[in-house]
Amino acid sequence: MRIALVPVNNARIDGAKRANVTVPRYVAPMEQRLSLITLGVASLDRARTFYEELGWHGQEVQETVFIQAGGIALVLWGREQLADDAGIKDTHADGFGGIALAHNVRHEHEVDEVLASARDAGGTITQPARKTSYGGYAGCFADLDGHCWEIAYNPGFPLNADGSITIPQFS
Repeated sequence: MRIALVPVNNARIDGAKRANVTVPRYVAPMEQRLSLITLGVASLDRARTFYEELGWHGQEVQETVFIQAGGIALVLWGREQLADDAGIKDTHADGFGGIALAHNVRHEHEVDEVLASARDAGGTITQPARKTSYGGYAGCFADLDGHCWEIAYNPGFPLNADGSITIPQFS
């Protein structure tokens, strides 16, 4: 955390009319939220078709597909363009990239249904659905470019009406 010195009344201080009084206030360096998840893909058309077969629809703008996903956006963009934009050298090494996207569902049977849809669309089941240590049910698939998705039913993280989750108090 950084500390910012701000006026007591959060208004601009006019030296002649107000005392130059400041108090420390903690300022978060970054708001705690996620806006977009961008997946670097080998073929935009192929990736778009895959996600459309899962029931996700988006808009293509300048060789980029934007898909509204609740309060965030999933973005499909050419892998080379994404690497270049991020200033990262892409070695094209296949394998686990250390990131898993998660999609929670409301009922256990939905895990199997989503995994079947992903498989039917050309995805690879990397972990068949199974009971979990936390009392839920989950499995994983990789999309056509190897991005890992966990599909989970977690009774401890019930979904809100809009599909969002609220992390419970663990204490």
